[in-house]
Amino acid sequence: MKVKKIPMRRCIGCMQSKPKRELLRIVRDPEKGIAIDPTGKAPGRGAYLCPDPECFEKARKKKAISRNLEIQPSEEELDRVFEELKGYEK
Repeated sequence: MKVKKIPMRRCIGCMQSKPKRELLRIVRDPEKGIAIDPTGKAPGRGAYLCPDPECFEKARKKKAISRNLEIQPSEEELDRVFEELKGYEK
């Protein structure tokens, strides 16, 4: 029997590769700006992040969110996404 391949993604905060299901996807949406995509299937450019506030702060400090999404989000947008992220903590 063939072993099913587990898709791996890299967190933009801590730079560790983890299974895709363990990470949250932040997506750039033309209408909404940036948002968390819990399904991982929303259209738009995406970046993966651990559901951990420390990883979000690391990504924010390194400007990895803006670099990966190819957009300059405002501080208010980043704060809003950070508040959403707190609901997904383990």
